[in-house]
Amino acid sequence: MSNKKNSEINPERGWGQMLPQYFLKEINIENHAKNGRSTKSFIDEGRWLDVKKNIKPGDYVFIQFGHNDSKAYDPTRYVNPLTGYRSNLQHFVLESRALGAMPVLFTSVARRNFNEDGVLVDTHGLYPLMVHQLANELDVMLIDLQLISEQLILAFGLEDSKKMYLHFAPGEHPYYPDGKSDNTHFSAFGASLIAQKVVQDLAKMDVLTAYILTE
Repeated sequence: MSNKKNSEINPERGWGQMLPQYFLKEINIENHAKNGRSTKSFIDEGRWLDVKKNIKPGDYVFIQFGHNDSKAYDPTRYVNPLTGYRSNLQHFVLESRALGAMPVLFTSVARRNFNEDGVLVDTHGLYPLMVHQLANELDVMLIDLQLISEQLILAFGLEDSKKMYLHFAPGEHPYYPDGKSDNTHFSAFGASLIAQKVVQDLAKMDVLTAYILTE
């Protein structure tokens, strides 16, 4: 979701980084996402506090976590999906609302994780379910990016879906001279597709429609 460093040479993009191309310039998009953060580390590093300082009444706050909350080998990031993860998301939602903003929850994007039989296999476990439950309980707007990204991966198929992510043969891209096979992080093509789907869902919910580019 985050703005990636060295974008002039780095082919990686976050879907949040690609959102501005679908909106009028009158809207201000502040992307506070940061690679590798979980709900826990985002709070512990003071990043949520920085977000809160910038929230104004009438703002929309887009909230997506999950990839890194599941890192059970890292005590600085891991949180139980049934307890800490759900509680942290609730914290973000309630504090956003208290500041007059409207939160929007997102499930995690899918990893391109095909097994040996060519079946796309989930890697997120209970984390997306907690997002759905919390959105239902607190009546929060929800965009199911796990479903959307899975549908895109399956539509492209086993091989063509690689172009959504970072797949380069050795010598193919100067940023990855030794090659790259990354099924988690997006290329500009993949990130733009996800951002476009997000904007389409926002329009369906009548969110920020006055600022969405129609051409």
